[in-house]
Amino acid sequence: MRQRLSASIRALAEHRGPRSSICPSDAARAVGGNDWRDLMADAYGAARELAKGGSIEITQRGAVLDPAGQWRGPIRIRSTGRRS
Repeated sequence: MRQRLSASIRALAEHRGPRSSICPSDAARAVGGNDWRDLMADAYGAARELAKGGSIEITQRGAVLDPAGQWRGPIRIRSTGRRS
């Protein structure tokens, strides 16, 4: 499941480009359908791993977050244009 979420995050973020972003729920919905809420923790985890690899950035209110840091609240995901 984590691999499917990672692939979905990458594809959606790349489609939007580095000037726009997605919500982790976009990837969860694409993979989980009606059960997307059950995948949110995994979506956050997949986003953290992708951000550590450099292919995406996790932002909150426009500021880039440390993927290894502690944060809470709504986040956005955007492509960096790099592949990890």
